[in-house]
Amino acid sequence: MSQLFSPLKLGELTLDNRIIIAPMCQYSAHNGAASDWHTIHLGQLSLSGAGLLILEATAVNPEGRISYGDLGLWNSETQQALDKSLKAVRQYSPMPIGIQLAHAGRKASTEKPWDGGGALNPTDENGWQTLAPSAVAYDDNSPVPKAMSQSDIDSLINDFVNATKRADELGINLIELHAAHGYLLHQFLSPLSNKRDDEYGGSLQNRMRIVLDVFNAVRAEFNSSKPVGIRISATDWVEGGWDLEQSIALAKALDELGCDFIHVSTAGLSPKQQIPVKPNFQVPFATAIKKAVSMPVIAVGLITEPQQAENIVSEQQADGVALARGILYNPHWPWHAAAELGATVKAPKQYLRSSPHGQPSPIK
Repeated sequence: MSQLFSPLKLGELTLDNRIIIAPMCQYSAHNGAASDWHTIHLGQLSLSGAGLLILEATAVNPEGRISYGDLGLWNSETQQALDKSLKAVRQYSPMPIGIQLAHAGRKASTEKPWDGGGALNPTDENGWQTLAPSAVAYDDNSPVPKAMSQSDIDSLINDFVNATKRADELGINLIELHAAHGYLLHQFLSPLSNKRDDEYGGSLQNRMRIVLDVFNAVRAEFNSSKPVGIRISATDWVEGGWDLEQSIALAKALDELGCDFIHVSTAGLSPKQQIPVKPNFQVPFATAIKKAVSMPVIAVGLITEPQQAENIVSEQQADGVALARGILYNPHWPWHAAAELGATVKAPKQYLRSSPHGQPSPIK
């Protein structure tokens, strides 16, 4: 029996299988509000047969967006727009839907990637003043962010709580906090971007503080029967930056607080990163963290083949695998994986006759 297609429990939520659709930015929102594109995009992914769909990085306030086209959840307009898309998707798919709550910090205020993706100045029509732990720019081409005050930090935590409340009202099944890829929470964690000398900087415990504070605040607000987890970058891939040893310490602290899962990626904080990109290149980080915690661990990064994903789970390198670009390229990846591994997945009745003639159907 395929282990990839065995159930996975994240807190009290049980997934049909261990394939997770990772958050993927679409840069197609209007003032933070989901558009018809989101209905089409999420609808397609929700019919894929994966165990869980996590919505793209969703900003908890306007300044937290990566670009002016990013999804947000900070007021009634953004909530109502997302509700419209979710209601359409849920008519035809029972797949659990999570949301990744985020703030981009110093990597906010950018152009859309297909328009160059460069940093925009606060004076630009589509730009704004960015915030960060310290007044340290991402690179020489980026504006210097404003170092956050205690008031800014308090407001940030309140914004995470507000977005959490709205997510709960939307019937979202799971929350993932975004502390990876060089965005704000990651910026607090890494000594490369955090130069503070107060209780949020310096020692590892101080640099972890805001992440733990945000987790506690979100966990207290979100329905207790629904899971709250986190995505981290396990290393900056830069000497002197955030690394696996510190990631394990953070994971243990979150585990003690009742975190329901940890989604292990890498990189994104510094343009100096040196990444040895190859299949499974991030999986060893997930495996090392899995050995240190009791919560489920999700691996991600160039996982493209069914047997590759099966081996990660069956060999207990991770508890689940997340797909991003691979499932955009092939939205029925779980169907094909199930066919190859002798398993089945759920699909709409309208697609039950879709398998090639003479081949057994992996969908039910």
